Amino acid sequence: MLRNRAGVILLTALAPALWGTTYYVTTQFLPPDRPLLAGVARALPAGLLLLAVTRRLPQGSWWWRSLVLGTLNIGASFALLFVAAYRLPGGVAATIGALQPLLVAALSSGLLGERLSTRTVLTGLAGVAGVSLLVLRANAQLDALGLLAALGNTVAMATGVVLSKRWPSPAPLASTGWQLIAGGLVLLPVTLLTEGLPSDGLTGRNLLGYGYLTLVGAALTYALWFRGIRRLAPTQVAFLILLSPLVATLVGWLALGQSLTPAQLLGALVIVAALVLAQLRPRRKNSKQKKEQLACV
Repeated sequence: MLRNRAGVILLTALAPALWGTTYYVTTQFLPPDRPLLAGVARALPAGLLLLAVTRRLPQGSWWWRSLVLGTLNIGASFALLFVAAYRLPGGVAATIGALQPLLVAALSSGLLGERLSTRTVLTGLAGVAGVSLLVLRANAQLDALGLLAALGNTVAMATGVVLSKRWPSPAPLASTGWQLIAGGLVLLPVTLLTEGLPSDGLTGRNLLGYGYLTLVGAALTYALWFRGIRRLAPTQVAFLILLSPLVATLVGWLALGQSLTPAQLLGALVIVAALVLAQLRPRRKNSKQKKEQLACV
């Protein structure tokens, strides 16, 4: 049982870890100034691929649920994330994104009836502090619209996580495809109106980057992400999102030759500690289970 749970956590953690490579792929492989196009190319083909594999359409309430979840988890999230990325330094956007576990914990308390513990709050604050040390810079310039977009993205993702837990899908892999298609279709008209298509066409390198985002950055990662939400507590899943800035910093160090300061190393250690602590089950709950087992004997 313990091994199975650890395996689910590790597979779910793979999703935000791979999302941490998105910045590198976007800057090194994709055409410039096309962030929304990257979002559409990432979501829509991946959703259609999963639909072709599962050959299953939504039924009943899952038509509108897929639209709601796809908008929150994919469409609105991608759009707001890219607005924040353009108007804010990456460290500011990542620090605001680190608030997601706290928001998920609060929403889970209200919508799912889960207990909001002091340990969860303190661990969430430690995660925010760790990400701040890792990526935030003292000379960061703030922008009101960028801050609202970053906060909106965090709220959208947190709400999507909790609603995904509240509405368990009858077909997890198929519903991942439905959400990716819905999110991609929400983004498509906005992309065509604001960015359009590249006038110079796409190079082989661009196509390789889009292929990675489609197959790895969306189809694989979101399937693992929603599978994890189904099997784990939403707060546990939300804390795993802290892996994204950690991996992004590591990729920048390894692939782009960026340096790491002592403060960043301390931030990385704090993030890892918060991640591990968030996955531990409360001892009080385990003790209660043992007492119930002894009473049955």
